[in-house]
Amino acid sequence: MIIDGTNLILGRLATYLAKKALEGESVIIVNCENIVVSGRKKQIIGLYNERLNRGDAYKGPFFPKMPDRIVRRTIRGMLPYTQERGAKAYKRVKVFMGVPDSYKNQKIETVTTADAKKLTTLKFITINDISKFYNKGVAQWVNQ
Repeated sequence: MIIDGTNLILGRLATYLAKKALEGESVIIVNCENIVVSGRKKQIIGLYNERLNRGDAYKGPFFPKMPDRIVRRTIRGMLPYTQERGAKAYKRVKVFMGVPDSYKNQKIETVTTADAKKLTTLKFITINDISKFYNKGVAQWVNQ
C-alpha cells in the first residue's frame, strides 16, 4: 500500500497506518513533508521545542529532525514496538520525502478519513515547516 501524505492530518494518518502495519500490510508513505499537524503554529513549535530540549544531548531521549523521521517516529508511538509483533510491524513502515523513482509508476492512494479538509479550523503547520524550525533554531520562531 502506497499512501500520498499531501494534506493529510498526522495523527489520523498514523493511527490508520499503524493498524494496517499490525495487520501485516507493507505501508509506504510518499510526500511526507506535506503532512499537516492541526493547531496554532506557535503552540505546536513550542511542544516540539520541549521535546527537543528534554534530557541530555548525549544520553537522550533523541528526537528526529527530518520530516520522514518525524512521521515514522509518530507511527512508532502507535505501535507496541517493544513487543515482537510491533517490531515486525514497524519494519513494514517506510516513509519517503517526495516520490522515489521506484514508486512513480505504481498506484498511489490517499486516506480520505485523514484529509485536512475535515479540519474545522484553518490553523495548521506542515511537517516540513516543523523541520525547518528545528534546523534554524526554534527559539527565534517561538518568540515572534
